[in-house]
Order: sequence, then structure tokens, then C-alpha cells
Amino acid sequence: MAETATVARRPAAFRLPAPRLSSFLGRRLGPGAALLYLCLIVGLPVAALVDQSATSHFWEAVTSPQARAALELTIELSLATAAINVVTGVLIAWVLVRDDFRGKALVNGVIDLPFALPTIVAGLVLLSLYGPNSPVGINVAASRAAVLLAMLFVTLPFVIRAVQPVLLALDAEVEEAGTCLGASGWQNFRMLVWPAIRGATLVGAGLAFARALGEFGSIVLISGNIPFHTQVASVLISGQVESGDTSGAAAVSVVLLGLALVVLACLELAVRRLGRRRY
Repeated sequence: MAETATVARRPAAFRLPAPRLSSFLGRRLGPGAALLYLCLIVGLPVAALVDQSATSHFWEAVTSPQARAALELTIELSLATAAINVVTGVLIAWVLVRDDFRGKALVNGVIDLPFALPTIVAGLVLLSLYGPNSPVGINVAASRAAVLLAMLFVTLPFVIRAVQPVLLALDAEVEEAGTCLGASGWQNFRMLVWPAIRGATLVGAGLAFARALGEFGSIVLISGNIPFHTQVASVLISGQVESGDTSGAAAVSVVLLGLALVVLACLELAVRRLGRRRY
């Protein structure tokens, strides 16, 4: 009995001292280092942009006919991009998760191509394929359809990559049980799958909208930059900088920045609310 008690107590004698110093440094220096990095990379540039736009001509710069038309077109096409991405993104994610076909790995890799490809190269590719010298006979250059096509290209992965892991984590046996109880495929999706992927879909759509707001490289070549027709806010900002109107460019940039921040804040609130409803 004495030997048993000694063996039982032995691990306590070999316990290492708690790493108090490392945990202290992690608690104290970790958040500070992260905050400092964010301030240097994000906070200071944003503050400089806001400071440069804070002039007496701010309101005039963002409400001029050309700026207003560019902002309205940007918001309109960004909303259309997010809506289309919700449908196509969920569909593609569903196919990649639930179906097996030849070349599936290749398709799964190509989806991330817009992340790796420089956007100006994407614009050149789109112009070559859907421009005046199109090999497929489709010319949409210098039209709003071209701008929408460019936005769809660069935002393709967001909804797919947000929804795909959620679909992978779903239990297929629940859907099988629903089918055995007489539910159709649409009823299974609406009642079992959609509630689970709704938050991820919303996040992907919001990120796609925010990304489309500031897209420049893939649009500048194929849009034609026609004021009041195909000129989006990012291309307008570039033109203002080239013409020396940096305060006007900063003012329009602040509007885009504010829209992106509002979208991200709304996404955070919506995802939290959906999470509370589920649990």
C-alpha cells in the first residue's frame, strides 16, 4: 500500500513549474504587438486618408454629378455581384462537396485563381476574350456588363470558400433521414441545409460586395472609363489623382471606405444574431 501511494504521488514531484514569464509576456505583449501592427498597416494610412479628405470641398467632391454617378454605379453593380455570387457560389460549393466527377481537383484549384492572379492581368484576359477582337464573338467592352463581369471574376471565391467547409461539416445522415420521411430535395435544402450555411453565405456575399466596391485592375481596361456610363468609383479616383485633384480623390475614397466598414459591421452583427438563434 505504501509503494502504491508513493507511485501515485510521484508525478506531482516531477511537475514542471508553470511558465509564468512566457504567459505574462503573451498576455501583455501579444495584444499590444497585434494592435501596433494593425495601427501601422491599417490605422495610420486610413487616418491619413481621412485627414487629406477633410477639406471644405468634401461635400462638393462627393456630390458632383460625375462622382455621384460613379458611386451609384459602383454600389449598384456591387450589389448585383453579391446577389449573383450567393446563387452561383452556393451551387458551386454544393457540387464540389456533394458530387464526384473527373477533374474535380482541378476545378477546386481554379476557383482560387482570382486570388493569385494580378487584377490587371485579369482585366487583360477579360478584354482579350470579351473585347473587340473576341475569339468567341462576344464583345461587351465599354459596357456595364463588362464591369459586372470583371467584378464577378475577382469575387468568385468568396461565397464558395465560405460555404464549402460548412457543407463538409454537415451530417449527410440528417438529410437521408429527411428523405426517408418523405421530404423532397428542395425541402431538405430549405429546412436542413440552408439554416446551417446561411451565416457563411451572408459573410461571403458581404465580402464579395466590399471587394467589388474597390475593384480597379480588372475593370480599368474593359470598362472603357466612360463618365456617367461605365466609370466606377475606383477608376474615377485614379483619374482624379492623375489630374492632381488629390483632395477630391481622397473624399471619394473615404466614401468607399465608409461603405465597406458599414458592410463589415453589419455582417458581424448579423452573424452574431444568427449564432444566438441557432443556440
